[in-house]
Amino acid sequence: MSYVIVSALAPIFFVLALGFVAGRMRTIDNHHVCEINALVMDFALPASLFVATASTQRSEMMAQGSLFAILSAVMLVPYLFWYVFERQAFRTPVGVAALQALTVGLPNFAAAGLPIVSAILGSKGTVPVAIAIAAGSILPTPITVLLLELNDSKRQADTGTSAARILLALWPAFSKPVVLAPVLGILLSLAGLSLDNATRASLQLIGQAAGGVALFLTGLILSAQSFRLDWQIGTATGTANLIQPLLAAAIVCVFPVPTETAKISVLLSALPSGFFGILLAVNYRLDSAEAGSIVIASTVFSIATLAATIGILFYR
Repeated sequence: MSYVIVSALAPIFFVLALGFVAGRMRTIDNHHVCEINALVMDFALPASLFVATASTQRSEMMAQGSLFAILSAVMLVPYLFWYVFERQAFRTPVGVAALQALTVGLPNFAAAGLPIVSAILGSKGTVPVAIAIAAGSILPTPITVLLLELNDSKRQADTGTSAARILLALWPAFSKPVVLAPVLGILLSLAGLSLDNATRASLQLIGQAAGGVALFLTGLILSAQSFRLDWQIGTATGTANLIQPLLAAAIVCVFPVPTETAKISVLLSALPSGFFGILLAVNYRLDSAEAGSIVIASTVFSIATLAATIGILFYR
């Protein structure tokens, strides 16, 4: 069990630490990462998501409906809770509150999910990870982008009414490559269509860089930020690392779902906080200090929580 856990977790923390060290040593400029961010968010990750979802058989995709529903609830409940909490308790600006909520509510499916699940389940773990990534890309990510677009002061100045701002924000919220790619892939899978070999190979070539570069970029961005640990960061970390998997466990205990789906739902919910909040903060030039501290704390804490989750679920 110890070997499997170490094999699953070590590569993730190694690449994350590599980016952190590269930033600290100034090997790469950790204050200007827009180009690397564009590589991840606009090219590599969308290609990976599209291939993963579009290559899934229609029957397999249909069978993942319960997993999609469980993960949607597990992400949206903490997301909404944290967003309201930040707005009401601290009067946090809309954009920053949305970024923090996304960091708390969206686990690191994109970079941490696939290597961890594959180490435990083998190649059959690809489909549930693709579903998890799609759920995160379809639900909390567009909500966050929508809030960020509506909070854009220039856009608000250019359009007078709230209805007009919402309509203008909907297009960028749902047309981002990282949002659009998994949606198109799911639709292609449900339609019973498949990618030809040349298209799949072409997209896989750039998509293979997504996980590693995303983790490296996350470490690079975190290296430029000061880390603080207070009760707010601790509560956010506890919500992401403890409340989410416990919420998933409660859902699968109440509703009848296959045992394998129940286990993978809890495991995916136990992943550390994702980096999308940090990357979106870079895109919209917003303060990501709190989001960065949450990701650092959640990632370090996940060494214990993930090991415990894997041991309880798969090696009792």
